Amino acid sequence: MPKSRLLIVEDDIDIANMLEIYFGGLHYEVDIASRGSEALEKTRQRLPHLIVLDIMLPDIDGYEVCRTLRTYTRTSHIPVIFLTQKDERSDKLQGLELGADDYITKPFDIEELRLRVYNAIARSERESLTEPHTNLPSGQLIEDQLRQIIHKEGWAFIDIRLSHFDAFKEASGFVASDNILRFTAMLIGEVIDEFGTINDFVGHTGNDHFVIITTEERSAAIRENLVERFSEEILTHYNYLDRQKGYIQYSGAGGVTEQSPVISISIGVVSPTEHEFTDIREISELAAEARRREKV
Repeated sequence: MPKSRLLIVEDDIDIANMLEIYFGGLHYEVDIASRGSEALEKTRQRLPHLIVLDIMLPDIDGYEVCRTLRTYTRTSHIPVIFLTQKDERSDKLQGLELGADDYITKPFDIEELRLRVYNAIARSERESLTEPHTNLPSGQLIEDQLRQIIHKEGWAFIDIRLSHFDAFKEASGFVASDNILRFTAMLIGEVIDEFGTINDFVGHTGNDHFVIITTEERSAAIRENLVERFSEEILTHYNYLDRQKGYIQYSGAGGVTEQSPVISISIGVVSPTEHEFTDIREISELAAEARRREKV
């Protein structure tokens, strides 16, 4: 399994360093933010699996950070554990009302925090809320978004698939293939930041399959730039000789050496302007069909 990413939002340097060392020793990937605005920027750039969030911060408080995370579609699913010196019932209720997943009071038992972090991440994955490699919404969260848009106008559903990904995984191993998935998730986020809206939704159904829900007017620019940037930047994940050849070799069925082209991206787009949908399955099925037509 890939490392879970934690974002520790804490302006007390001693506490932040202690948590970074402790959770790093438990094989978490840990990032630190000392201000609320910094936490929001780091979250936008790369989604953490969980945020440990101090309430008392030097710029905006933890409540406002949590409120902002819950407002934006792309960050609304991230588990948040509040870390605070306050121990009043009203403060806890305010945090929980904003959508925090848990609450722990300073001075805290580090073992208790470890268990709360572990349980929150495990619960999210167990309920199929997120894909563990990218921490993008998965399963139920994607279905929930489709139910919200099916009877509305002006949206577009983008179906994305990585061609030749399984061959790359066979040739290069799980670590390299996991890096491809994280690269793809980050690239989609960067393209959405430039050409989409703050309410756009990005999901990862698993393995080589991603989805975007955006506005119909933005979908063409997103699709065009995603294809262009992917075809250029994916080459950095191959060695020089493979880039020159344009393919990799791997052991196929029966141990026979086979060739596979460089990973490419194929995209299908559907919108309510072109189709009338009565079931969410029709959205994903028609988008997949559009993607397969494009690939041919």
